[in-house]
Amino acid sequence: MSARSIFGTVQNVSVILRDLEDAGMRIEVGDDFALYRYYRSTCVDRGDMSPLFDTACSFIDATNGFWICGFNELDQLVHTQAVRLLDLPGISLGKHLDMHRHKYIVPDTTPDPDLTFFQGPEALKTVTGSVGYCGDFWLPSHGLGGPRSHGATSLLSRLLFEILQQAWAPDYVFAFVPRHLAAKGAHLRYGYTHCEPGAWIGPDKQITNEEYLIWMNASDIKGVLSRDVQSIRKAAHVAAMRAPLTSIDSTG
Repeated sequence: MSARSIFGTVQNVSVILRDLEDAGMRIEVGDDFALYRYYRSTCVDRGDMSPLFDTACSFIDATNGFWICGFNELDQLVHTQAVRLLDLPGISLGKHLDMHRHKYIVPDTTPDPDLTFFQGPEALKTVTGSVGYCGDFWLPSHGLGGPRSHGATSLLSRLLFEILQQAWAPDYVFAFVPRHLAAKGAHLRYGYTHCEPGAWIGPDKQITNEEYLIWMNASDIKGVLSRDVQSIRKAAHVAAMRAPLTSIDSTG
């Protein structure tokens, strides 16, 4: 990594952290997943965390994972996301998901996880090598971090990509999003350039859960990181400038 590239990352991360701090969110980045599990346990209104990030189910430490948490001014958890590095030399993502499907299947969505497989996306055949899996992304729908349309989602995703690229420079990165979020363009807010429909197929060939595979290759990641950081303040300013026009249009 060149000095110029490192300096660019420092600048981008500084802008992101300052923007989030101005909005009232303190960011913590770590690789102690026992601590992450503790932080995650304070979210009483959320489901269980992914087995891929849970030290009780998987081996994950500084060598193959890190997490980002956000806290409000009362030191309450208001954001989580994590990434795990998968070493898939000569193994396709599709094959990996077949072998480790139990760790990716959303609990209670299929009558038999042993006979349920993810199908659909063409990328399942081509994604291989050093692969980052991003998951457990969460922001509350109200309060700090929401409304999400004001740019917090994009900023937080960008922060993860900046760190991910410096730490590992993976060949690919991917995540899953539910169908209803994909239909609303969630992959664009997360910063991904590819989005393919997929589904978990159960023992009787039935669709047990529809999830879209969102992904990028190394070139895509570099392209995303070459763009200017879009700040929350700028988004809020644009929204404020548009508000009078919306009001006029709505009244005729």
